[in-house]
Amino acid sequence: MIWTYLQGIGVGGGLIIAIGAQNAFVLAQGIRRNYPLQTAVVCSLCDASLILLGVSGVGAILTTNDLLRQGATWLGVAFLLWYGARSLRSAIRGGNLAHLENGVMTRSRLFITTLALTLLNPHVYVDTILLLGSLGGRLPVEQRYVFAAGAMSASVLWFFTLSLGAGFLAPLFRRPVAWRYLDSLVCLTMWGIAVSLLWS
Repeated sequence: MIWTYLQGIGVGGGLIIAIGAQNAFVLAQGIRRNYPLQTAVVCSLCDASLILLGVSGVGAILTTNDLLRQGATWLGVAFLLWYGARSLRSAIRGGNLAHLENGVMTRSRLFITTLALTLLNPHVYVDTILLLGSLGGRLPVEQRYVFAAGAMSASVLWFFTLSLGAGFLAPLFRRPVAWRYLDSLVCLTMWGIAVSLLWS
């Protein structure tokens, strides 16, 4: 059982740590110190729910329903393009830590944006429901949820480390140029993923 759990951590961590729209967003909010704990909790709970759905066999429904998959893709592309444009505008305007420490988003707006960025990104379904779900689904029933627990542990560890640890980078971001670089990186990440979704 412990080996199955460690496999879950290894595979889940490998998929989650890859730089993507969600990670770029979590990093940016952590540096801004804009409710980083809330962001980590929401991302971890979303991942855990999707991983459980995946190992329970729901991934098969998504792989066979073209309309559902295409609809999710277009929603994700639209949201990523919009958020990328928002980050580009921030990069052009510039910013500073003193201004951003007051909080760019309210708690409720941040909650909704985090949910949207997580659930409207088709890549999260590929990683959690399809890949982790298919790998876990091949295991015997008694090991399936042990594998899922390992993957969920990796998700929790990663998001809390990224979100809360990003605050240590705050002194670096006292210079406005650093915010321009960060917002530009977020913009390019969002748009790059949107293009890759359209391309595929």
